[in-house]
Amino acid sequence: DCLQGFQLTHSLGGGTGSGMGTLLVSKIREEFPDRIMNTFSVVPSPKVSDTVVEPYNATLSIHQLVENTDETYCIDNEALYDICFRTLKLANPTYGDLNHLVSLTMSGVTTCFRFPGQLNADLRKLAVNMVPFPRLHFFMPGFAPLTARGSQQYRALTVPELTQQMFDAKNMMAACDPRHGRYLTVAAIFRGRMSMKEVDEQMYNIQNKNSSFFVEWIPNNVKTAVCDIPPRGIKMASTFIGNSTAIQELFKRVSEQFTAMFRR
Repeated sequence: DCLQGFQLTHSLGGGTGSGMGTLLVSKIREEFPDRIMNTFSVVPSPKVSDTVVEPYNATLSIHQLVENTDETYCIDNEALYDICFRTLKLANPTYGDLNHLVSLTMSGVTTCFRFPGQLNADLRKLAVNMVPFPRLHFFMPGFAPLTARGSQQYRALTVPELTQQMFDAKNMMAACDPRHGRYLTVAAIFRGRMSMKEVDEQMYNIQNKNSSFFVEWIPNNVKTAVCDIPPRGIKMASTFIGNSTAIQELFKRVSEQFTAMFRR
């Protein structure tokens, strides 16, 4: 009835995801210029590499994404593996485990217009609040609480714990360290029964304590949304979406690999 926008999941390393994916994006953009275009893009990671020409594919498709999407969530296989090893203590993570992590984030992003909540947000609201300049729409997603697929959370989390965990660098699903840059904007989507007052206080505290990590020319740059229905098996959860200058590490890495190969 009321089309919000499009979601596309693709990887930028392979041929299909980067070439076909960005072609789809630009075609959809032509047809529906006024709708939100949202992509979840798996960016080639430094250590886990499948194809030789990953830097080429990524460079060419990032060029398309800069022009044609409204929001791009950069997901990194290496960061996902790190989360599996370090946080979930999995000995040999499968693609299923990685997908589980990504799916948590994806469902968190879209949760607000699938369920009723105290403070709702939709794709457009997210885009408005997250993108200060149209080309800077590459976000680092995160999620808390991180649990392995089988083991559900046995202890109830509090809002402060969720907040602390979701701003933790180990929780980021893109392989770049938010402590190396500054946040332009942040969106925090909380799910579950909790008091809005507590959420707002936590966000206020974060901005005051870590004020050096937030740019000073955008005041109140943390947006919160609260949705009443938590994910299955967890009482409370939160999804983190950060638009940070640290995302440049990811692009620098790709561009260095690109230049090295292009010189030949």
